[in-house]
Amino acid sequence: MMTVTDRWRPETAAGGFTRDDEDIAFYTRINALVRPDMVLVDLGAGRGSRFDEGTSPFRKDFCNFQGKVKHVIGLDVDPVVMEHPHLDEAHVIEPGGRLPLADSSVDIIVCEWVIEHVEHPQEFADEIHRVLKPGGWFCALTPNSYGYVGISNRIIPDSVKDRLMRLVWPERPHEDVFPTFYRMNTMGSVRRAFGEEKWTHHGYTANGTPRYHGNTAIGFAAVAFFQAIMPPPMRTNLLVFSQKRPDAAS
Repeated sequence: MMTVTDRWRPETAAGGFTRDDEDIAFYTRINALVRPDMVLVDLGAGRGSRFDEGTSPFRKDFCNFQGKVKHVIGLDVDPVVMEHPHLDEAHVIEPGGRLPLADSSVDIIVCEWVIEHVEHPQEFADEIHRVLKPGGWFCALTPNSYGYVGISNRIIPDSVKDRLMRLVWPERPHEDVFPTFYRMNTMGSVRRAFGEEKWTHHGYTANGTPRYHGNTAIGFAAVAFFQAIMPPPMRTNLLVFSQKRPDAAS
C-alpha cells in the first residue's frame, strides 16, 4: 500500500530511499570512512531493524558492514541483539557500564538513535575514548535538542508521549521505545563530553524525511514546511562525526 511518504517522495521507488533520508546521509560518511582492516562496533545495534523484511536491498547492503570490515561487533542493553543477523560478535551490556572491549581495540563506533538515551554523557564519552584506537571515529545519528522532535520530547509529559507517538507515528514498533534524557544532543554538549583536547569534531545538523505526520498528506506538508523554515541550529537531526586525536592516549 502506498504511504503518504511514497506520494510526497516519489523518488523512493528508485532505490528505496528518499532525497532527504537521514540514514543514507549518515551511512554515506561511514562507508567513506571504513576500510577492510577495521573493527567496527555497532553500539545500540538492537535486533537489526535496518535489515527487516520490506527494507530495500540497496539499504540493506549500504548499512551492512559485515564483509566490508574485518570484524563487526554489536552491543546493546536489550538481549535481542543476540538475534541480529549481521554481526560477527554480539554482547548484552549494562546501561552506563563498561564496554566488553579492550583498550584501543576499535577503529569506528556507530551509534544510530542511541545517544539521546545516554544518562551520563561524560562517563559514556570516557568509555568510547578508552576503546577507540588513536585516530578512530565515533559516529552518531540522533535528534537535535533544538529541533522540533527534541523540544517535543523534553516538554511533553511521559504520560502523554506514548499515546501521542501512536497517533503521529503509528508504524513505530513499541519495543523500540526507551527512556530519553537528551543530555548529549547538541554540538556543544558533544564537545563538552568529548573534550577538544582529545577529539576533533566534524558534525552538523540536518533535516531528514518528515516524520510524526500521522501518515496524512496535510501532516506531511506541515512537518515539511516547518522543517524548511527552521534555521540550521533548529534542524531536526544531529549527525556526530568525532575523531579521537591520533596522539591521544586511552
